[in-house]
Amino acid sequence: MFPSLRVARTIALSIALSIALNTVRNMALTMALNTASTESSAAASTLDALEIKTFLERKWSETGAAKNTLAAYGSDLRLFAMFLGARAQCLRQAQSADLLAFLAKHAGAARTSARVRSSLRQYYQSLVLHAERADDPSAGLLSPRLPRSLPKAISERQIESLLQAPNREQPTGLRDRAMLELMYACGLRVSELVSLPASAVNLRQGVLRILGKGAKERLIPIGEEAVHQLREYLELAREALLRGRRCEHVFVTARGAAMTRQAFWALIKKYALRVGIQRLSPHGLRHSFATHLLNHGADLRAVQLLLGHESLSTTQIYTLVAREGLKRLVAEHHPRG
Repeated sequence: MFPSLRVARTIALSIALSIALNTVRNMALTMALNTASTESSAAASTLDALEIKTFLERKWSETGAAKNTLAAYGSDLRLFAMFLGARAQCLRQAQSADLLAFLAKHAGAARTSARVRSSLRQYYQSLVLHAERADDPSAGLLSPRLPRSLPKAISERQIESLLQAPNREQPTGLRDRAMLELMYACGLRVSELVSLPASAVNLRQGVLRILGKGAKERLIPIGEEAVHQLREYLELAREALLRGRRCEHVFVTARGAAMTRQAFWALIKKYALRVGIQRLSPHGLRHSFATHLLNHGADLRAVQLLLGHESLSTTQIYTLVAREGLKRLVAEHHPRG
């Protein structure tokens, strides 16, 4: 072999080895960077998870925020933390531009957007309040204008049909009738109804002790028919559903557990369709309670107390519902309507 050829092969082999070594080195460097990035993201996500947990505990202890409110805060902040994680950032470091970019990417319905903005404001205001951050990046966030929608109440005739829908020959029917009757008679929120403990019911005096939003307690009178239906359920059906099991809540399922909001929603939908009501949510019974009271001359402040509204302005919207009902009544029945 000629020396020049041997040298050429040696040089070629050296170049090939050099390229191979550089490739391996670059691959190792890339893997190391990816690992570091992953570990950094994991650390950031862990920190954010702790941040969110701390914030929710503070809101619960300081303001008595309701469980559903805390769940909404947590869901919104976790989504924002995931967005920031993709940018190698964390919640505490976020700036106004990050918040705006997140809101632009996750733009949704007006009410959803308003809720997300509220969650972000609550979190960063909490950091400033506890001297954990000097500035508030959410200070400039404006909530979208929400359309003013009137609560949807159903007529008293429809209420009567709905209350008669459950089959009272069965334990579940007695339970369902009592739940519907109590929700309409007392204007309860669905969360208040399904979480009602047996210790909060006084049938002899005809009152409920309700722990509402913000852990605020109120006493609500129960009408005679609701007392009757509730007593029948407690005496004839509840133990049959429990079958020896124990549950602190008044309303239980056939599995011996407390009724859930989702299960009660499904029951409302089933009975509403059975009597020809196409759209009705559990909150519709609460709306109907307030509207029918005002239609029959109840004092607005009394309705506010029964509903557990903190502000009278929240209750005043039901006067608009009642007024709209009167307008329809005149339009349908007056000769010059």
